[in-house]
Amino acid sequence: MTKSDFEPYVVTALDTSSSHAVRVDTTRRHEAGVVIVGAGTAGWAMARAIRELDASVPITMVTGCSGDLYDKPLLSVAMAKSIGVPALVKESGAQAAQRMGIRLLPETFAISVTPQANTLRTTRGALRYDHLVLAHGALPRMDERLPKSLCWAVNDLRCYAKFREALGKPRSAQQVVVIGAGLVGCEMTNDLALAGHKVVLVDVAERPLANVIAPAESAELLQAWAKLPITFLGATHVKDVTKEGGTITVQTKGGFTISANHVLSATGLQTPSRLAESAGLAWNNGIAVDPTSLATNVQNVHALGDCISINGQALRFIEPIARQARVIASRLNGCKPLVYEHAKPVIRVKTSSKSFTV
Repeated sequence: MTKSDFEPYVVTALDTSSSHAVRVDTTRRHEAGVVIVGAGTAGWAMARAIRELDASVPITMVTGCSGDLYDKPLLSVAMAKSIGVPALVKESGAQAAQRMGIRLLPETFAISVTPQANTLRTTRGALRYDHLVLAHGALPRMDERLPKSLCWAVNDLRCYAKFREALGKPRSAQQVVVIGAGLVGCEMTNDLALAGHKVVLVDVAERPLANVIAPAESAELLQAWAKLPITFLGATHVKDVTKEGGTITVQTKGGFTISANHVLSATGLQTPSRLAESAGLAWNNGIAVDPTSLATNVQNVHALGDCISINGQALRFIEPIARQARVIASRLNGCKPLVYEHAKPVIRVKTSSKSFTV
């Protein structure tokens, strides 16, 4: 697990300040317009950037969820801050779509792309496009030792809501095993413990945040955690996760057994490749895009956010997304093209017991 797998805590935002709905020019309904796949931070940033330059071009957004707008970094601090799941939603997808004058297709999955016909196939049928923007993000990394039926993977609001519901009422202490002591794993461990849950944090590295902070800082974090119900097991490899009755058991390769009510997997992310493969997009640890234009190797197809890579490096940070969206929008709308300049953002580790900036 590395820093590139996660986002810095920078609220960029989901600008929902405007209460005035965009008036879409109905004379352009014959145009295929722009189709955006994904309604996370990147998808909405893309729609917003296009609307800032063109109030009338048809925009269709395809998403497998409801498309509700929320700040993803808050998911790893919400319990300690007593923020309920409903309060995390800043605006519903339907409201945002109406406000921005776009066509939202919620609970709809993109299946394949046919570039020769400028067509995206979805579970609701085929959609034509003049421009296609992939903003579908990344998914939790698959690991056969961590079956999905027994391990939570909190990567979006829907999964997070189910996890919070399973934990039960606030201050109803549960035993939780968190596998992976990177940014997300440590932040979730910290939040769970502050909410009153007992947590065992497991990682193959000898110390938490080993790829993010120096050994001395890891020691400071462990010292800050000493007063919380947190047990850290470093240099530990998980062998398997099983369940008998109502108890989940995590077995390590060293023969250690941990019993838990819940297991949370935080072992990193991977970009789904199905759409890229169907479209013939170049792939290099993600959808390979041009470093300055964010265009793919296929005409009229761009990508941004967690699903892309530049020179083989995955770019799973929130801060650059708005800049990426503006660069792509400038090219889709025929304006003077902006040039994307990739710079590694500052990351704030949100372990409130002992925070770090790296």
